[in-house]
Amino acid sequence: MNAGDTIPPPRSADGHGDRFGRTPPVTSTEELDPLPSLKRTLRQHYKRKRRHYGIEYPRFYDRDLRRLFSDAPEFAQNMTAAQFLTRIRKPVRKMVASWTGIYQYTIDQVLEEMIERCRQLNLRLAVPEEQARLEFTVLLTVQTMNYLHSGGHRVAL
Repeated sequence: MNAGDTIPPPRSADGHGDRFGRTPPVTSTEELDPLPSLKRTLRQHYKRKRRHYGIEYPRFYDRDLRRLFSDAPEFAQNMTAAQFLTRIRKPVRKMVASWTGIYQYTIDQVLEEMIERCRQLNLRLAVPEEQARLEFTVLLTVQTMNYLHSGGHRVAL
């Protein structure tokens, strides 16, 4: 054996399975759903599952989102709320995670729903960006905590 060579994992006496004599649970190389044959995105898949199992997100974000953003004609020239939230998504998600200890993945689930709802409501920035960022960070923290405590993190697969 030369320097840099890796040591092979221990095998059972018959050369199959591991050192405890167990065989691997999957021995077939058959592909069930080859990637090129998939026509739906994961987003579409889970949206369909939520609809099927009745796990639609309630409209409880609307009141808070409308406090921060607006669909009024005088703000029609402003950046859309969805664009703004997409732009600040990563730093806000990290900040909420660092202060709450909640996984970024969980925070991102709530954030994605809020961005989608802003799109549906055609909301736009109605306050200066710094104010919107600060207030949205607080809003996201509260909504993420509500999401966790309501069991919203248990999405049917």
